[in-house]
Amino acid sequence: MADSISTRVARIIAGNVHSLIDALENANPEAGMAQAIREVDNVIDEVAAGLGRAAASKHLALSNLAEQNRRHEQLAGEIDIAVREGRDDLAKAAIARQLDIEAQIPVLEQAIANAASEEKEMEGYLTALRAKKREMEETLRQFISARAAQNVSTGGIGGAKKSAPDKMTQAESAFDRILARQTGLPGLMPATDAESAAKLRELSDLARNNRVEERLAALKAKGSGPADRS
Repeated sequence: MADSISTRVARIIAGNVHSLIDALENANPEAGMAQAIREVDNVIDEVAAGLGRAAASKHLALSNLAEQNRRHEQLAGEIDIAVREGRDDLAKAAIARQLDIEAQIPVLEQAIANAASEEKEMEGYLTALRAKKREMEETLRQFISARAAQNVSTGGIGGAKKSAPDKMTQAESAFDRILARQTGLPGLMPATDAESAAKLRELSDLARNNRVEERLAALKAKGSGPADRS
């Protein structure tokens, strides 16, 4: 099941941007995008169930390991008593049981490690899927907003009709920046309006200046070390 989930998660994380873009070409793009979001929800449910099973398995293995260790210590005390009483037969039986426990402990420890690894993997899947769902929901909201703005600008139903390529162009420009920002993939259109471009340049300059100041402060702190000690 883990391989199946990992494959589906990878497909959603890596490919759903293209799925959303393809949905814009459908007769009902909102329904297409909503269906893609529901698919993510389904996988989230499966991963959450897998996480629950992994956590339960780890808890069970931990409990079993603790019980085996407790029993091993108890047997050690009983062996001492048997030896003092000259009951070698009882001591041998207890030692044999200890050997059985010692053989089981590495298996339990490996089971705990496997369950913990699966638990961590499932938690990572959940984080990635929930982030992808938020991105997709934001994309859908942006698309709906862009289409509503288009209806207003064209006078609603009575306005001039746009061709399919024109509609695609307007829809793409509405959420192009979101796709590029959230996924790291290039946007659908290369153009950026002047105001947004200016803000992005200002933000980039601000971030760069902050890095310069941080590095300068670090160098000053490093250089002042010997002087302070003298």
